[in-house]
Amino acid sequence: MTEAVAEPVTVQILGKEYRVACPEDQRHALITSASLLDRRMREIRDTGKVVGGDRIAVMAALNITHELLTLKDQQAEMDKRIQALRARVDSALDKEGEEH
Repeated sequence: MTEAVAEPVTVQILGKEYRVACPEDQRHALITSASLLDRRMREIRDTGKVVGGDRIAVMAALNITHELLTLKDQQAEMDKRIQALRARVDSALDKEGEEH
């Protein structure tokens, strides 16, 4: 198997350029992620409530992490509901099969 070569990609976050090694098949995701982070950091900076790049980055990271964990919790709940529905459908199909 051939391993993907990690080529540097340049992204801009809060006006600063960062070069990040990234496999070709993940470039789009990296650029999209950097764009999201840049947008969130700008929003936080523009409120004027948080000063300093490090603090802005931490606040953005906390906000994005909170959203990720919330989505994971929602996905877990949805998975439980789907599992319950599957069990009900399987049960109903089993009963129908027994009647015929």
